[in-house]
Amino acid sequence: MTEEILEPGLPIIDPHHHLWDLRALVPAFPEPRHDFIEAIAGAAYYTFDALHADTHSGHNIVGTVFMECGAFYDAARDEAMKPVGEVEFVNGVAAQGASGLYGDYRPCAAIVGHADLTLGDAVKPVVEALVAAGNGRFKGIRHSAAWDADPAVLGPPFHAPEGLYGSDAFRAGMAAYSEYGLTFDAWLLEPQLDDVLALAKAFPDQQIVLDHCGTPLNIACYHGKLHERFDGWRRSIRAIAECPNVAVKLGGLAMAFCGLPDTGPDKGHNSEHLAGLWRPYIETCIEAFGADRAMFESNYPVDRWGASYPVLWNAFKRLAAGHSAAEKHALFAGTAARIYDIEHVLPAT
Repeated sequence: MTEEILEPGLPIIDPHHHLWDLRALVPAFPEPRHDFIEAIAGAAYYTFDALHADTHSGHNIVGTVFMECGAFYDAARDEAMKPVGEVEFVNGVAAQGASGLYGDYRPCAAIVGHADLTLGDAVKPVVEALVAAGNGRFKGIRHSAAWDADPAVLGPPFHAPEGLYGSDAFRAGMAAYSEYGLTFDAWLLEPQLDDVLALAKAFPDQQIVLDHCGTPLNIACYHGKLHERFDGWRRSIRAIAECPNVAVKLGGLAMAFCGLPDTGPDKGHNSEHLAGLWRPYIETCIEAFGADRAMFESNYPVDRWGASYPVLWNAFKRLAAGHSAAEKHALFAGTAARIYDIEHVLPAT
């Protein structure tokens, strides 16, 4: 699907993408493969060249934020320290962009890594190693809590314990982590949204970013139930938005988990169709959080399931069409720049 790029001059910071090399891992997942695996199989190698091609496909991407994905862990380190290798790798990608050879574009200007918060106070040396590895670019961690009683919802890739964010071990780690003044990205599923609400209230000074609009579900036992579950999702989003320490990422809806669309990877849906599917979720989030606590995200290459990179951002621009210039600036770049502390990426005004 090719489209004319809408508002090609609008500066964008993509606040959520991955880099990985899964070529050896994807074939190893058991049959029948979860739809998530089918979605990423075509992007099993997604490093700088692939990211560069996508971010230079028409929209004005001025910078990006890397989001942890368990890639390039350091096998020589002990278990707690293995994620430091991912930040070291991504910092190298960021250095490529900072060389100026690719123009003013700054990939991975901010890096969100991973640390196991169930380590409690012992997470501190891990965090300090991540900060050192990031060379000023490391801005926070994500410790995902996605879980569902139906094993078909998530499949083999994800196995967070039930109730992770409320566990004593996790809360002890969050207390230790919160001393560093870094961000915390939360990924979990729509039925679990009360866990984010409780976490935000327990740590009111910790900046939390809720990924993927809270991940509404249209898969496995939830398939076909988006409409009947929408009001409950909306109530949860509005309750979380009352916590001033939480921001939301507007995206992830093209994942196989969300099924918007649910017809599988690269089916050629245009941006008008996608905007129509996503509108109830995106508009609810912006209304609840405000433009200054909301940011559009690509979640690439995972969202390749439902949209090419240029079509995805066209859909977001259609959804933002009724907002003011200041609100658009916040939604597409300003909020991400502030929360991830990368204002220097934005063009001078």
